[in-house]
Amino acid sequence: MNIFISGGAGYIGSTAAAALLRAGHSVTVYDSLIKGHHQSIPPQARFILADLADIETLSASLLSDSYDAVMHFAAFIEAGESMVDPGRFFRNNFSNSIHLIDAVAKAGIPRFVFSSTAGVYASCDDPIREGSLLGPASVYGQTKLMVEQALGWYRRVYGLKTAVLRYFNAAGAEGDRGEAHEPESHLIPLVLKVALGQRPDIKIFGTDYPTPDGTNIRDYIHISDLVSAHLLALEALENRDDLLYNLGNGAGYSVREVIDTARRVTGHRIPAVENPRRLGDAPRLVASSEKIRKELGWQPKHPALEEIITSAWDWHQRYPDGYQN
Repeated sequence: MNIFISGGAGYIGSTAAAALLRAGHSVTVYDSLIKGHHQSIPPQARFILADLADIETLSASLLSDSYDAVMHFAAFIEAGESMVDPGRFFRNNFSNSIHLIDAVAKAGIPRFVFSSTAGVYASCDDPIREGSLLGPASVYGQTKLMVEQALGWYRRVYGLKTAVLRYFNAAGAEGDRGEAHEPESHLIPLVLKVALGQRPDIKIFGTDYPTPDGTNIRDYIHISDLVSAHLLALEALENRDDLLYNLGNGAGYSVREVIDTARRVTGHRIPAVENPRRLGDAPRLVASSEKIRKELGWQPKHPALEEIITSAWDWHQRYPDGYQN
């Protein structure tokens, strides 16, 4: 297939682009490089440097070739920041997504795979299933839910085949591609920066959650397992027109568990400093992936937290300054 990837210079998008190319597909990456890295784009991919807000360039790009599908990864991802500057997130994550979806539908491209989040759900003590209660705790999660809802209408009006994948905390590294955000807001790379001597400590936001150790609990999924699920969903759209799947390990790990595991993996002390809770952080978000396992045969190859952190640590040691090396 010929695939158009928005946000293909980002952490997940570039890993997906590389996996698609290995599988024999053609790939075009569309990215503004506001958050992404040119170095992460596979050299075999065609690259268009542009913003989704540039509707004229976006529409022309989608019409410039015969695309079989669009995979949409472009978004701001910092839940905490979304609670400080909500307008920025509504404009980029929602409005720009509508620009893309509308242009895709009008170009007659039949398939759309959307990278969503388990942050659309309300906090829950049990593993979250696709029918669980919705209730975003942040503007970030709200923007993703709004895009999902818009996709439902475009499916009804235009017959656009859609796959929505809800996951929380992609982590780890795959080959030469690892997690390097600026600014960094994700726990695992932040913890590893302490081990690298680039930060004095790791901050724990909230120690009074109703969890066994008082810190909030999150799901983690290895980047290669996440991408493999996207490729399976893309293939499944050949015969189906509406897919919704959660992706996760079904267990979940607390902030303290992540820090303790990183200490074992790196051999560093990694000082931790306790702070009050942040707005937008739910106590527990763990996604059950039973449905995609049953329907598409997806099976994570790297489910263990220690394996995920080890792959990330290997990458960060090779690229201590990220893509600035």
